[in-house]
Amino acid sequence: MEQRTGDPRKTRPPVTRRPPGTLRIGQIGGVDVLVRSSWLFVAALISVSYAPQIESVRSGLGGWKYVVGVAIAVLLYLSVLLHEASHALMAQRYGLTVTSITLHFLGGVTEIDGEPQTARQEFGVSVVGPLTSLAVGGAAVGLFFVMPDGLLRFAVGSLAFTNLVIGVLNLLPGLPLDGGRVLRAAVWRATGDPHRGTVVAGWGGRVCALVALAYPLLSNLLFDAAPTLSTYLVAFIVAAFLWSGSSAAIASAQVRRRLPALQARALARRTLAVPADLPLSEAVRRAQDEQAGSIVVVDGSGVPSAIVNEAALLATPAERRPWLPVSAVARAVEPDITFSADISGEPLILAMQRSPASEYLLLDQDGSIFGVLVSGDVDRAFAAGG
Repeated sequence: MEQRTGDPRKTRPPVTRRPPGTLRIGQIGGVDVLVRSSWLFVAALISVSYAPQIESVRSGLGGWKYVVGVAIAVLLYLSVLLHEASHALMAQRYGLTVTSITLHFLGGVTEIDGEPQTARQEFGVSVVGPLTSLAVGGAAVGLFFVMPDGLLRFAVGSLAFTNLVIGVLNLLPGLPLDGGRVLRAAVWRATGDPHRGTVVAGWGGRVCALVALAYPLLSNLLFDAAPTLSTYLVAFIVAAFLWSGSSAAIASAQVRRRLPALQARALARRTLAVPADLPLSEAVRRAQDEQAGSIVVVDGSGVPSAIVNEAALLATPAERRPWLPVSAVARAVEPDITFSADISGEPLILAMQRSPASEYLLLDQDGSIFGVLVSGDVDRAFAAGG
């Protein structure tokens, strides 16, 4: 199975996070290629399952037949690497940052630090992987028919079969498969709504999961092929993979649909600007008189230097407030907590995730103070549906 992941944060430098049991084996186009330890299990499984066929092609190998099986496993995963590399290189062509390519138990995953901005880009990045697999499979088929009998011909035949299967299966119209992303691109292009495309492709993935789960029974019914325990096990693993991936995609689309309604300008609290040495009690009184929901500390030139933290203010006893300057309960204004008042939707949420804070300063287009955005207000607005 092949899967791609995307993260809308496009401005970060690529950082490859290596989970335990992951080995870096090189780079393609400046992208780290990683192999998880689960691949060793796959290599062993392929070696054992291919051993009888290798023995029939070349008898008398003894234990070496397992070594040949591992070599075939490496060959098959090199073709998976080509599949993933095509995704990565196409994404880079569209200006997206690719953080890593990882080979694992179910195939591979290309981690893309950014989302395609158009349906055309989504289609291009998605379809190139299956097409690469089909091209490798087609080339291997051609070689198979001109090679003499032997282990090399057997390996090429395995390469052809595996890549043709990978290419066809990955074109199935359901997330998280590439075909699901192709379907998403088609719906996006037709409706102009990428989230609707995700939901449609997610349901397609759920249908594919049910078909995969029913495959052992269907093969017995249609082809009179009695399923084995391993057939049921593989069907269950594939179905679980498809169902979890498609369900996560649907949930993500439903969340992201609501993000455009979150507008900093609409959620901002009216603010009162005060000097740093003003007693806290007086600052609170003035804010109440002017019905301001936040307080910003400014210097002698009127430039904002700090934002009063609401939690710290409420935790300060009333009898102490006349003796404390307002700056005592304020957080310094830094660039990462200063936003444009026009920021909204996903960029707003991502900016808040990058710089967690309870309050953010909002500036108007002319640089003047527009207001203060409180994280709690954003959370309540999102919970209410935007």
